[in-house]
Amino acid sequence: MTIAPHPSPSADRTSPKASADTLTVLSRRTLTSDIVELTLGRPEGGRLPDWTPGSHIDLILPSGSVRQYSLCGDRMDPLSYRIAVLRTPDGRGGSAEAHTLTPGTAVRFGGPRNNFRLGPASSYRFIAGGIGITPLLPMIRQAAELEADWRLLYLGRRSSALAYLPELAPHGDRVQVHCSHDAGRQDIAAWLGEMPDDCLVYACGPNPLLDDAEALRDRFSGPRIRTERFTGRAQSQSIDSSPYDITLAQSGRVIRAEADQTIGEALRAGGTEVVMSCGQGVCGTCELSVLRGEPDHRDSILDEQERDEGACVYPCVSRSLSKTLVLDL
Repeated sequence: MTIAPHPSPSADRTSPKASADTLTVLSRRTLTSDIVELTLGRPEGGRLPDWTPGSHIDLILPSGSVRQYSLCGDRMDPLSYRIAVLRTPDGRGGSAEAHTLTPGTAVRFGGPRNNFRLGPASSYRFIAGGIGITPLLPMIRQAAELEADWRLLYLGRRSSALAYLPELAPHGDRVQVHCSHDAGRQDIAAWLGEMPDDCLVYACGPNPLLDDAEALRDRFSGPRIRTERFTGRAQSQSIDSSPYDITLAQSGRVIRAEADQTIGEALRAGGTEVVMSCGQGVCGTCELSVLRGEPDHRDSILDEQERDEGACVYPCVSRSLSKTLVLDL
């Protein structure tokens, strides 16, 4: 069982800020002491772009900061988007600003985009750590509608910090809540246990949790383990730190990248503007098609098969292992 590959980059590489639509905060709800839910819609009440479970949007805050948030509402509702925002005191300030939004406030958005697609299967296992529940809620809803076998492991330090527990309660013992403050660390492998060969596993949450989940990929050769990160993971040093050339196939222009430059940094220094929203290799905004060459993938989006295929690259964090990298630009 395989999950659909990432879509080819759009020929329109305009900035999400330039191409964004305007939304209004329709309602605000406090879920926990650190999480607020925002429901967004068009000021005139018009239809919003359709989306699929696992999708996120770029939220362009009044200050101009861009942050990515998973859509966690009902995808069959054409008039509103629902997101939940965790306030992170040691973050870059975007979550704190989002927490100040009130009904009637105008914001802009880009997307939706989906780097975390729900593939077809008869059985699913979902693993959420804290705010990582947000992209999984629509997946759970779809799995339930399809009458698929599914289970959710919802992890957190304390239950008071976990959002949407009342929404999950009707699912009964399909949902297991584990709080480390009371019960210690959860053994993910033991929870997964024996799974059907076509079972798909989706995990979202803090990087240590996802590192543990990804470490099980070799152990569970049948099931496919798919993860989504909200922040980029620490990357090991590149096996090649030499300068490299970037060829823009559509114009034939060659841009030299220095040893310490990412592809995105070199393109911008050479006068080629590329949309790089998160700058951490997690949101997928900057995806580019690779025509020739071997990328040095530094993102947290592609799986190992997609990295080996080398069909695309996320230039905000990635470089090149080959002396020349040819991009469809």
